[in-house]
Amino acid sequence: MNIIIAGAGKVGAALAAELSVEDHNVTIIDTDQKVLANAVETMDVMAVAGNGANMKVLREAGIESADLLIAATNLDELNILSCLTARKLGVERTIARVRMPEYFEQLRLMLDELGLSMVVNPELDAAREAYRLLEFPSFLKRETFARGRIEIVGIKIDSGSRLAGASLFRFYEIAKAKAMVCVVEREDGVHIPTGSFVLEEGDTIYVTADLHNLSALVENLGLNKKKIKSVFIIGGSRISYYLAKQCLENGIAVKIIEQNHKRCIALAEALPKATIIEADGSSSDILSSEGLGDYDACVTLTGIDEENLVLSLYAQELGVEKVITKVNRSQYDNLFNKIDVGSVISPKSIASANIVRYVRAMSTANELESVVSLHPIVNGKVEALEFKVDEGDRHRNEPLEHVPIKSGILVACINRSGGYIVPKGDTYFSTGDTVIIVAQVGHQIKAFNDIFTD
Repeated sequence: MNIIIAGAGKVGAALAAELSVEDHNVTIIDTDQKVLANAVETMDVMAVAGNGANMKVLREAGIESADLLIAATNLDELNILSCLTARKLGVERTIARVRMPEYFEQLRLMLDELGLSMVVNPELDAAREAYRLLEFPSFLKRETFARGRIEIVGIKIDSGSRLAGASLFRFYEIAKAKAMVCVVEREDGVHIPTGSFVLEEGDTIYVTADLHNLSALVENLGLNKKKIKSVFIIGGSRISYYLAKQCLENGIAVKIIEQNHKRCIALAEALPKATIIEADGSSSDILSSEGLGDYDACVTLTGIDEENLVLSLYAQELGVEKVITKVNRSQYDNLFNKIDVGSVISPKSIASANIVRYVRAMSTANELESVVSLHPIVNGKVEALEFKVDEGDRHRNEPLEHVPIKSGILVACINRSGGYIVPKGDTYFSTGDTVIIVAQVGHQIKAFNDIFTD
């Protein structure tokens, strides 16, 4: 497809990189010549300098033959205007990145009137992910499928865990929960395991199950941590606002530390039940004096990845049990694998995954009925995809032990009429099933039939 991306910032650049790898014709529009030159040098993309809302610039980028415009600049108003202009010039589908709370809620109600196919808010989505991690503090990651009925969660195998040294054949015996380990991450790489795979201390396992069985797994493995009742947020960003609002609505006490005076005033007015501290959140003396070590959780949400990393390590040193770190730059992935910084969230990656799911759906005959959801896991090295099985899909009603599934792909679970099924040799796909597939990146799975070798 021909895709134009207006804005080559964090989200725009991430999208361009991923979509170009998937063989789409990508053109980036930005006012920064250096950013465009770097994009052309490092990615298989075209670049046009200018304003993405300008008709002349859009025409130069090939808007008349574009299948999709993605407006991902740092200005909400410019993104909306870019989409409206593109629609006027004949583009059927447009996606706008909108971050301001007051705009986002309005636009969701006006998608059809404005001709928008989709609105993404990376900050809101990141806040939602952070809150879901606070609900289950023992999980490093949580990804939801089947309309919230099924999840893939990340769990660290610590010293003393009964899973250390056990093969996956014994997983049910030890965990006493109907669940499947679909991915294992360790220092030597990422593994899509078989039953004979032996777990080791230090592994991070990604487990698929419904909420009932996840609760049982947490209990039986002794992963229970006390319920989060207080959260210390460092940085007063939009993510901080969204997260604090959700925490307060659910009875969790919130303290936010932010050094910008105007931002503190705005947060205090928007969040009257939160404690807002105007101070330098990078100062260990200030953090200690504000009682960081007494909080159940710490979420580092400054605009600097390195600062978030250091602050998270300091929070752990003070004994904070649950730590969540916001990071956008992927070059730190290997470092995070070696240093325990708790859970990591990336607004850029979340937004990119949501848009890539939409693009993949556009590429298939069944549109949005194909890829129901898409979640990159293990720092983007593995994808978890949700599909709805329909009459046109192959190998329905055949035992899985006889189905030719590509190497590096695992059927993680099947949801049938609201019931959760752990796949076995005699399990089969049926029309109407929701199936979650885990695959190493590179398979480019756009439709359910793409998982088969025939």
